[in-house]
Amino acid sequence: MKRLSVVVLLLCTALLAQPKPEKVDSASMAKIRDEGMNRSQVKDILWNISEVYGPRLAGSPQYDAAAQWAVEKMKQIGLQNAHLEEWGPFGKSWELKKYSATIIGRQVQPLISYPKAWSPGLKGRVEADVVYLDADSLEQLAAYKGKLKGKFVLLSKTGNVEPYWKPLAERETDASLLDMANADVPQRRGGRFNFQMTPERRKAAMLVYQKWLMLMNENVAAVLTSSYSTRNLGGSVAVQQAYVPNHPDTAFTSPYRVSAQSSKAPKILPQIEVGGESYNRLAGLVQKGEKVKLAVEFEVNMGTKDENSSNIIGEIPGSDLKDEVVMIGGHFDSWHGGTGATDNGTGSAVCLEAMRILKAIGVQPRRTIRIGLWGAEEQGLLGSQAYVKQHFGVKDTLKPESEKFAAYFNNDNGSGKVRGVYMQGNESVRPIFRAWLAPFKDLGASTLTLQNTGGTDHLSFDAVGLPAFQFIQDEIEYETRTHHTTMDVFDRAQEEDLKQAAIVMAAFAYDAAMRDEKLPHKAEMPISRPTN
Repeated sequence: MKRLSVVVLLLCTALLAQPKPEKVDSASMAKIRDEGMNRSQVKDILWNISEVYGPRLAGSPQYDAAAQWAVEKMKQIGLQNAHLEEWGPFGKSWELKKYSATIIGRQVQPLISYPKAWSPGLKGRVEADVVYLDADSLEQLAAYKGKLKGKFVLLSKTGNVEPYWKPLAERETDASLLDMANADVPQRRGGRFNFQMTPERRKAAMLVYQKWLMLMNENVAAVLTSSYSTRNLGGSVAVQQAYVPNHPDTAFTSPYRVSAQSSKAPKILPQIEVGGESYNRLAGLVQKGEKVKLAVEFEVNMGTKDENSSNIIGEIPGSDLKDEVVMIGGHFDSWHGGTGATDNGTGSAVCLEAMRILKAIGVQPRRTIRIGLWGAEEQGLLGSQAYVKQHFGVKDTLKPESEKFAAYFNNDNGSGKVRGVYMQGNESVRPIFRAWLAPFKDLGASTLTLQNTGGTDHLSFDAVGLPAFQFIQDEIEYETRTHHTTMDVFDRAQEEDLKQAAIVMAAFAYDAAMRDEKLPHKAEMPISRPTN
């Protein structure tokens, strides 16, 4: 009898030690789905963000105008404390006012190209000869001395243009999702700037540096470059910021390399990115001895001092746990070539729509649900990093406000629907997220992976030890066509996918706001560093 009592006691202890099954409010999930599917405003929200306000380059007047619209939209939805939260300084303002480029040769043809952000412009219309700088050594480079002044210089090597053997648009397959689900805990790697400058790399870097010095000394009209990824072919131009030359002996010694937007950046030349096929044609004509000119108009407004940027904040106040906060968000800024639709107008629209859904169905969350749309993500997660530092502190020196933080969920991988969650190495959230995804399995969202995805704003929260997650999304044509290109436009976004993503975002925000405990933090992962 005594032995039986001991067995019963052990069984009871084991049962009590088991985590409680995660509760899911089925009725609220049904309301969220109904509102998100049948009365969605996500397409209209995205249209305003991308088509009315267009590209939202950090530090530009377009970003400021779009951010003010987002604040007003939050107020219209019914969010409380909707405001712009300044941080900075960020860098110089920059705005493209006019641009055209025309090839003048045997035929006249527009050049498929786009100016780089924070590039200086030209004074009036400039018509000049084109030179292809084809030098693989300092000796070959010396042959161009005295021959480049006032010319348009083609700096990149020409490249092969391959057929599109693979589809440009794809969804995650069952096999790829299974691979994610079976993945082990990711290992944290060494620092971003743990760069080994080998003699070969230094020689190549020095040649690049000397080329830029010559271009500056010769006072060329503008520098034209091109890459040959699929995103810079087929009429699309992949364009980001202007290049700032750095001596190879100092370029990797600091994690805070001077960028083109900084008022501390040295004087640089006007810079233009050219679509691959157009670049090949232009270079080929020059190499074959054809007399080719470019006529370019390139006007910008650029500030002279570093200015502040802003994040966009709004919330649904909680009830009994109102001092605790659940956050959702994504970055609001974009590059300037397209209209910033899929990167990241879609993520911003999904989050705004998720908040609208929750207000429309009249939820009263226990915790405060807060939306954050971040500035200057494209320059290194700067807006979300500033927010985390101000409100929650830095790693190992957290502020009291961090104790009230429950979770952060991010959307920033194009317009594809949600397929699951990157758990960021946090195994303890698996049973919780499995229960939260269960109502949406028929919508294709069910995969949980310990893997992490990089380059999005959830990393700013995760870096200080707060539970933060990015959703797995179907790639569609994000990496092949729209990411940082002139094809990042409204027509490339998938409305039905955005509806689904907003529903899942609203559900996760609500679930996290209603549970008895905040989400568990992950255990610290070991750091693996290179051995040579």
